[in-house]
Amino acid sequence: MRHATKSLRIRLFTKALAAALLAVFCFPAIVAQTNKTKSQTNIKRPPASSELEQLRKQYIETTKEYKASLERLLDLYKASVKKAEVRRDKSKELFKEGLISKAQFEESEQALADEELKIAGVQNQMKGAETQISQTLMEMEGEKEIARLRLKPKGGLIQTASFIRYTGAGSWAISQAGKLEMFFQQTFKRPLPIAVFGQGAIHNRWHLDHRNAMDVSLHPDGAEGQALIDFMRRNGIPFSAFRGAIPGVATGPHIHIGRPSSRY
Repeated sequence: MRHATKSLRIRLFTKALAAALLAVFCFPAIVAQTNKTKSQTNIKRPPASSELEQLRKQYIETTKEYKASLERLLDLYKASVKKAEVRRDKSKELFKEGLISKAQFEESEQALADEELKIAGVQNQMKGAETQISQTLMEMEGEKEIARLRLKPKGGLIQTASFIRYTGAGSWAISQAGKLEMFFQQTFKRPLPIAVFGQGAIHNRWHLDHRNAMDVSLHPDGAEGQALIDFMRRNGIPFSAFRGAIPGVATGPHIHIGRPSSRY
């Protein structure tokens, strides 16, 4: 009986000792693992870029690539112009000598004009790409600043070093554009320089609803820009006028007529 009791005590003591040793050796590892898990949990990961910022970056890169391809095309067209000039000059000499007809000489002149027209077309495409991206980026930067300043919903006016925003006093529809065009034509004897009327390619790419707005290529501090701004304020027409440009991208102060473009 005593022997059995003693054996039981030994077994219990052995189990207790084993448990104690296990705790001594394993506890540091458990603590270390716990601390590691906590430290990993506490690590602040950098916030992911918003979808809008990603779209902006993508569009900027795409536009730069597009401009670069246009520049290469422009070089090819310039080389073609030089060749056409040589042919035109040669035809001119041959015509003077009576070796070719006037019609043949005129063909060489027309060929040169066609090549020069291609250059003008590419240059306009390059300018258009710069204008659209500049205008849209400026509008989006303005929206951030306006959100910070908390502009009043109606009749509110904000003026900063980079932009002017007027929320308007009444309803606005792009069908009212004719009234603005008539005012500008009568005042300055030239058409209103509309860069984008309604939805543009850049707005589609960035999911911005620009259907009820238009962009005008006027500097808000110029005489024409000031006159248009005054007319719109007197008529309660909302607008955003941007003075600056986007460094490293393009230049292009302009006036956005209508409500701010919302995302969809």
